[in-house]
Amino acid sequence: MKAGMNVKIELTNNGIKRIRQGNPLIQIEDLKQNIKKIPLEWVTFVDGNDKYVASGYLGKQNKGMGWVLDRTQRPIDRAFFIEAFKQAIQRRQAFFADGTTTAFRLFNGEGDGIGGLTIDYYHDYLVLSWYNQTIYHFQQEILDSLLVAFPTAKGVVEKIRFTSDLRESQWLMGEKPQEPLLVLENGVSYAVYLDEGYMTGIFLDQKEVRGRLTEGLAAGKKVLNMFSYTGAFSVAAAYGGAVETTSVDLAQRSLPKTQEQFAVNGLPLEQQKIIVMDTFDYFRYAMRKNLRYDVIILDPPSFARNKKKTFSVAKDYGRLIEDSVEILSDEGMIIASTNAANLSIKKFKQAIEQALNNKQATYHLVESYRLPADFPASHFEESNYLKVLFYEIKK
Repeated sequence: MKAGMNVKIELTNNGIKRIRQGNPLIQIEDLKQNIKKIPLEWVTFVDGNDKYVASGYLGKQNKGMGWVLDRTQRPIDRAFFIEAFKQAIQRRQAFFADGTTTAFRLFNGEGDGIGGLTIDYYHDYLVLSWYNQTIYHFQQEILDSLLVAFPTAKGVVEKIRFTSDLRESQWLMGEKPQEPLLVLENGVSYAVYLDEGYMTGIFLDQKEVRGRLTEGLAAGKKVLNMFSYTGAFSVAAAYGGAVETTSVDLAQRSLPKTQEQFAVNGLPLEQQKIIVMDTFDYFRYAMRKNLRYDVIILDPPSFARNKKKTFSVAKDYGRLIEDSVEILSDEGMIIASTNAANLSIKKFKQAIEQALNNKQATYHLVESYRLPADFPASHFEESNYLKVLFYEIKK
């Protein structure tokens, strides 16, 4: 056994069974012993007879207690990482070849074989996100391996997505781009800031949904984009011929950020409304003013809290749908999206359709999207977290 792989962790039979079925996530109940202090090193997972099951690590993050990285007893070292990165890059050759898109996910954690780490590509710059302390402990080895596999990176920034005293975002190597850095997606420009906290200005997993808007799904229509963040859906809709967009978000920064996204595409601001307001307050305002929209996009955070109340997808999505129906045109569309990993597609669909039934609306599910090809998921449901459903609705 190679140095650094001498920590053995015994797993329960159930845990072993799940790993053998291809699930790389280690849960606390899969561990035979109570772990007082998480080892900051690679570990060997064994069965009750001390027999090898898998190699990986323990690391606390929002999902689970650690990850399996290998089941063949090969050492987890620089060569291991270089190969994993090269394979991920190879799988994304179609994205590199597409001149209309210059931002996508280069390495998707467990879907590409290494849970706890994601890497996004923004026009020759890389954004690394670390999801637990243990994988971050190997930061230098992983960074060195990445630069062997991807030597053309102009710069690398990291995001610390676990509780720590470290700065949440910091530049690791290379030059900082002039900001905003403009990236393309489906031919549309988006202004991104790679070193402004966790968010860059665009959620790359929604590229196919924005692509449908860019192609003209909302051409000639009035679009309402709720929880709009930097207005990316609104920009895609306007680019695809929407006659008017309204973007609503509670964050003050959403106003200048959204204006900037329209500006970098040369889209006139006269037809775009950008409103800083709580979503539910805006629904009430729109009802009072008798406003109507042909397409309503709902993409809330899984959980949000403002001064007055909390919002959780599992509990409150139905209300969003009911309020949307009230201000939808007689024949309209709701694009319902969630990235809540703990809500199954079945439950999500039920919540939406229950709300539509409550409003006695006639509806038809016309399209649905999960994670795009650059976000490969692993063999457990929470890994494929994105769910986007397009409903045509008649009132």
